Amino acid sequence: MSGSDAASSAQADAAAAICAQIAAVFSAPTAQPPARSVLVSELAAAAARGGRVFVHGVGREGLMMRALCMRLAHLGLPAHCVGDVTAPPASAGDLLVASAGPGAFSTVDAICGVARGAGARVLLLTARPDGAGFPLRQADVVAHLPAQTMADDDEEGAAAPERSSQEKLPMGSLYEGAMFVLFEMVVLELARVLGQSPAQMRARHTNLE
Repeated sequence: MSGSDAASSAQADAAAAICAQIAAVFSAPTAQPPARSVLVSELAAAAARGGRVFVHGVGREGLMMRALCMRLAHLGLPAHCVGDVTAPPASAGDLLVASAGPGAFSTVDAICGVARGAGARVLLLTARPDGAGFPLRQADVVAHLPAQTMADDDEEGAAAPERSSQEKLPMGSLYEGAMFVLFEMVVLELARVLGQSPAQMRARHTNLE
């Protein structure tokens, strides 16, 4: 095997190992309904009642939320990222989809509280649905994504400092990668529910790029 072939094989093996870790998240036991079902149901209901959809997350979680927001717009939903200068005010009938993998973040806590106070429905995506964090108390519905977050990584690292850093994705990467895959599944199912074709979605993509 040539050096190039060996490098390609090692790259494929590394990619397969990462994909296997993400896939395992979706077969992990949980007492909660599947996150895909929860998200599709809530987003379809918001669309049916003419509500707007807001998304919020911080750090890399926030990047995944922005990716979801883009696809929701492609599906024809009035979707907005919290903090964007063109985001309108939230009100009754609207839906906030927020992510707090470890269970709580100060800004996510605040945004959930404001949305709830304005009458919007709050969906929280998290890896810790049984926690006591403020956003969990504010959420109308919780979608459980049972993946390692930074909080779990800290706990495991303290318990097993000798563990190889190559064994698992670091910090919150597993949760964030699972978010992307989850959202792709949600978009495919939501497109079917809303009767949106790939051509219709493509027609809504910006031409200013």
